This record gives sequence, C-alpha cells and structure tokens, in this order.
Amino acid sequence: MSASMLKLIALVLFVLMYVGIIGKPKWKMYFALGVAAVYLALGILPIRQLLGVINWNVLMMIAGTMVLVYFFIESQMPNRIADMLLRRAKNVMWVTILMSLFSGIVSAFIDNVATVLMVAPVGIAICKKLKISPVPMILSIAVSSNLQGAATLVGDTTSIMLSAEQYANMNFMDFFWMKGRPGMFFAVELGALATVPIMMILFRKDRQPVSSDEHTEVSDYVPSVMLVLMVLLLIAASFLPNMPKNINGYICVGLAVITLLLDLGRRRRETSALKALKSIDFETLLLLLGLFLVIAGIKHVGIIRAMANWIAKVGGSKPFLLYSMIVWGSVLISAFVDNIPYVATMLEVLSGVALAGKDPCLLYFGLLCGATLGGNLTPVGASANITATGLLRKQGCEVRFKDFARIGIPFTLTAVFVGYVFIWVFWS
Repeated sequence: MSASMLKLIALVLFVLMYVGIIGKPKWKMYFALGVAAVYLALGILPIRQLLGVINWNVLMMIAGTMVLVYFFIESQMPNRIADMLLRRAKNVMWVTILMSLFSGIVSAFIDNVATVLMVAPVGIAICKKLKISPVPMILSIAVSSNLQGAATLVGDTTSIMLSAEQYANMNFMDFFWMKGRPGMFFAVELGALATVPIMMILFRKDRQPVSSDEHTEVSDYVPSVMLVLMVLLLIAASFLPNMPKNINGYICVGLAVITLLLDLGRRRRETSALKALKSIDFETLLLLLGLFLVIAGIKHVGIIRAMANWIAKVGGSKPFLLYSMIVWGSVLISAFVDNIPYVATMLEVLSGVALAGKDPCLLYFGLLCGATLGGNLTPVGASANITATGLLRKQGCEVRFKDFARIGIPFTLTAVFVGYVFIWVFWS
C-alpha cells in the first residue's frame, strides 16, 4: 500500500474516532483501541514502536493516585474537612463557594475525576442536611475541579502531558515560576479568583443561614499522609538530576502499593484491598493507551507535520492571532471533545510550530488554558462533568443542558479570559 494511501486511511480513521467519541462518549475507549489496532494491522504504526510510544509515566501516575484517593475517601478525611468548611460558612451561598474552592484546591494535586468522586459525596451530604437541591453545588464543584487541574504538574493528565521532555519540559516548580516568569499556576489561580464574584451573582438568592456541630472522626490518617508525601516526592524528583524517565509513575504506584500493604497488615481486610484496586478507572487508562498509539500513528505517516505547517502558514507571522486561535479554538473544541485526546494531538502539532521571537511556551500554555477550561462549557466536555452529572442522576436529579450552562458558561468565559490575558502579558 502506498504512503499516500496509508496517510489517507489514517486521517479518515482518526476523524471517525473523534466522531465516535463525540457521538458515543461511553464507547470512547473502544473507538480509540479499535483504531489503534487497525493502525498496527495496516502498518500505519509499526509494531516495533508499540511499547516505546506509550507514556507509561502518565498511566502509572493516574492508577497510583486513584488507589490513594480510594483510601483517602474511606478514611473520612474529606468529611472532616467538609465539617470545618460548613462551620465557617455564613449561608448556603458561601457553602457552595467554599466547597467549589475546596474542590479546586484538591484538584490542583489530584486527578479531576478523582477529586469529584471525593468531594461531590460530601457536597451531596451537606445539601441533604440543609434540604436544598444538590445540583448547583455539585456542578460548581465539577467546573472548579476542571479549572484548577491545570495549576500544577500533578493536577491533570493534560498538565502531565505538557510537562514531557519533548514539549515544555517542565518540573513541578516550573508551573509556579519558569524562565524568570510566573507560570501556569498564577494564570489558573487568578482565573479561579475571578469566578468568585460570578458565583456570588449566580447564587445571590441562596441566603439561608447554616450551622454545624458535627465532628467527623477520621478513621485512618495514613492515606492523608501518603497523599502529602506523594506531592512532596514529586516536587523533589523534579529537581534531582538523572532520575529515571518514569520516576513520577514509580512514586505514585509505589506509595499506592505501600498503602495497600499497610492496610492489609493492620486490618487484614482483603476486601478493602480489592475495592481499592477496583476503584482504578481502567477505562480511562485504556482510552489513554489507545490514544497514545493513534497519535503516534498519525505522526508516523506525516499528518501531524502537515497540520503544523498549516497552522504556521495561517498565523505563524502573526503571533497574537495564532495565540488567540489556539486559546479560543481549544475552548470551542473542548466543549464537545474530551480534552485528553485533543491536547495529546495538539501538543504534537504545536511542537512543530515556530514563533519568531516568541517563547514556544506561549502556545503550550494557551493550549492548556483553553483546553482544560473549555470543557466547562458543556456537561459532556470533561470527564469530571460527566462524573458529576452521573452522581446527581443517582440522587434522582436530572441535569438539563441549561442547568449546566447557567454555571458553566459564565464560569468558563471569565476564567479563560483572565488566563488568556495573563499568559499573553507574561509570555509573549
């Protein structure tokens, strides 16, 4: 088969995969793995490259963190923190705002979906106690989780992918300060602060007073210690020279295994360990594995290079135009397409785009800003949103598009605009 024919087939399958992911999000893992299998069968991706193109570091980080989060939830620590927040809130409006900010802080260090799974049940419990609808609070928790995931290296899969050596080559502290300039952390946090007045307007009528005398007892402090230790070790590893390529993954999986063994040794509860292993979202891991193979395939046949050349031709001589295209185009696309496959594709594209006199991180950060926050425009734009609406459905609350849009649209546009201006000012 000719190279041009392979290129055409690869492009058609790639587009069909995206159409499938948008139309049938529950089957997205099968679409990605199916296309990857066809790529390997046809030689679009040579089989000899199979193991080398998979980002094992990302997969191990996600799996290990999910196990730690399971034990963290089981320890009742999130409920303890919720009690503290409830005692400090004046009314329902401030409970919602504080829970949103709390989920954002957690999400800066833990995967977005894991954050929603950890914080949303606490929010639902609070709403039941206050006898109010959980929809506004849970949706606010989800969109805040999506926003803050881009604040640090370990907060979101997209951040982990961006920090890879072939792209921005960032360590943990580079998200705070890089090349003598403030990093993504400040762009995200300023956007988060800008959403507080938005939430005050949205929930201005929720002025019912609240109070709480409850004091949840934490059953086990080991998971909390392990999560803190994970963050500290990831920070330390980013500064040490000559570390293994997959060191972040080794840290997360290693701590997860230690936590599992400690739990078995102290409690002798095999069922607890099995539940922790079952809490790993294997569907997301397999989706990512498939995407790594598909993207490697389109790169191998030259599609990525062609896309980069087109982008460079359209906006390469006009940095502000190109930057704006990346940010707002990413917002629009990520409203309907999961940001993981989109960012994985665009990172490869942008790595081939050169901006005369501009730091390449300008486009990388613009991509991260638009893609991670853009998912908040719709309930299907991010895995955390899908997870949140699923939890609400189990509570008998169906979330309509307009219910989500009421919170997601103003939240997204405000946060993206602030980040968009900040990144251009400091990185152009």
